[in-house]
Amino acid sequence: MSFGGPTNPYQPPGPPAHGPYPPPPYVPPQPGPAPYGYPHPHPHPPHPHPQPYPYPYVPQPQPGRGGLRGGEWPSVRELLRQGQPRVSGCVWLVLLAPCTWFVFLPLVLGYSFARSARIRARRLFPHTHRAVDDRRVTRVQQVRAWTAAAMSLLLLAVYGKPEDVTEAQEQYMMRLVVTPPLLLLSAPVVIAVLFRWASAETRSAMRARVRVALRSARWYVGAVMAVPLLGGVIIMLGRNQTPSSGSAGAAPWLILATALPLAWLLFFLGFATGPAVRTGFNTAAVHAALPALLTGTLVWEFAAMSLVAGGLPPGPPLIQALAVIGGPASVTAVVWWEIRRLRTLYGVTLRA
Repeated sequence: MSFGGPTNPYQPPGPPAHGPYPPPPYVPPQPGPAPYGYPHPHPHPPHPHPQPYPYPYVPQPQPGRGGLRGGEWPSVRELLRQGQPRVSGCVWLVLLAPCTWFVFLPLVLGYSFARSARIRARRLFPHTHRAVDDRRVTRVQQVRAWTAAAMSLLLLAVYGKPEDVTEAQEQYMMRLVVTPPLLLLSAPVVIAVLFRWASAETRSAMRARVRVALRSARWYVGAVMAVPLLGGVIIMLGRNQTPSSGSAGAAPWLILATALPLAWLLFFLGFATGPAVRTGFNTAAVHAALPALLTGTLVWEFAAMSLVAGGLPPGPPLIQALAVIGGPASVTAVVWWEIRRLRTLYGVTLRA
């Protein structure tokens, strides 16, 4: 079978009147619909916002699941909803039975109080204790702190006695208790010195920031003062609850009504004390160099208190003098180095 020439079976019935068939002209492909119908759609349409490939996968955070260490704690409803598919129905039946309410309800109430107190503490004292985040200064501070701890342990191991170890533990606990009130007393003095050095324009801006720090300090001081007051009220109500008293029936409810805010305040102080001490009651917002100045002031005050309360550390006289002066002197050197970096690198001056 032939496919060309005069015997081509696919030619028209006859040639045109004036001669053979002319060669077909070349027509470039034109935009528009295909000659044999519209093309089939592509099985994978293009993304409306194309991205370069490959791109890293970034998981999206889910609301209410920040965990117990970072972010916001989930509410009780979210916790129950998350645990519902993981816990069998029999366990839920046991938990919701009336005989288990004396355990289940206090746990739920305590978690709700802790969550509420933590939210309030994080709003009052954010975890930003430095206005300028200098990683080099942070590393130097960590190295100095670990070196001081190692030298203290070495001093106790070489020259210490059992009573010296006990005294060191007592001084450590004393510092934890004394640090918040000592910081509250020292911060106004340091701020007053900065106000004396600052210019008139800087003072007006610092006053607004001081009000924020004062508000957070008032919350903390009020919580500290309310704890013993509520504890004393509970003790008095417990003593007055006698069978001969006419108010014996209302005393348990009064004790419960007083114990609930006391529990909330204890949770608040537990969550707020660490950030309050680290941030200096939000004094970093007043002046960028204020946390460093407070650290240098507190370390000498702690040294004087330790010397008065516990006396000299163990060892020869030269070792005792180095142990008493070396720690505060090293902290002061780091503080002034930090202030110098703030002035040279970030333009923060004490006499602004």
